[in-house]
Amino acid sequence: MLNFMTDLARSTEIIIRKAYNKTETNIKYKGNIDLVTETDLQCEEFIISSIRNKFPEDAILSEESEVINDGAPIKWIIDPLDGTTNFAHRYPFCAVSIGVEELGIMKYGVVFAPILNELFYAEKGKGAFLNNNSISVSKGTKISTSLIGTGFPYDRWEKGDFYIKEYLAFTKKCQGVRRAGAAAIDLCYVACGRLDGFFERKLKPWDTAAGSLIVSEAGGTVS
Repeated sequence: MLNFMTDLARSTEIIIRKAYNKTETNIKYKGNIDLVTETDLQCEEFIISSIRNKFPEDAILSEESEVINDGAPIKWIIDPLDGTTNFAHRYPFCAVSIGVEELGIMKYGVVFAPILNELFYAEKGKGAFLNNNSISVSKGTKISTSLIGTGFPYDRWEKGDFYIKEYLAFTKKCQGVRRAGAAAIDLCYVACGRLDGFFERKLKPWDTAAGSLIVSEAGGTVS
């Protein structure tokens, strides 16, 4: 299963790089600042069709589509292109996130950042890895020496003051706060110790499914 997932994630690189190297991106808006690109939809179609060919009975939850086979014991949770806004601006922090849960328990997680050529993956009970190397979370114990990641939800035009207040509270206590714009990558950066922690409100299952398992298997805590 994990080999299939990592191969599937890596296979999206051709789609993503081809579009990334173009000068223009075909963009549609789901909200004021919430967008989807043609590449999101192409990756999603490729991933879903590949899963259905091999595991036709499984459920699939993906960001841009209706749930498939809802209620099946095994569910795939997919973000075909996390960090879409980054991708649209040619900012390289974007990733494909694929998680698999069985009876509500996350069993496998893969996050592939094609522009950065980094593949994070984990299987429950067997540790977490980056490009075949075992990874673990930071050993830091103090907020004052910690580097923290965050993100701002899509309603930040309406509630920006509230999110900035949280950001400011951390900024006054820790060594630094970073905002990369792709929660799946942020979680993986916690898993490999590049970040000491990460917080963000209103994330969706496809944002966190794979990354949360990777953090847990790297020795971290997710709440």
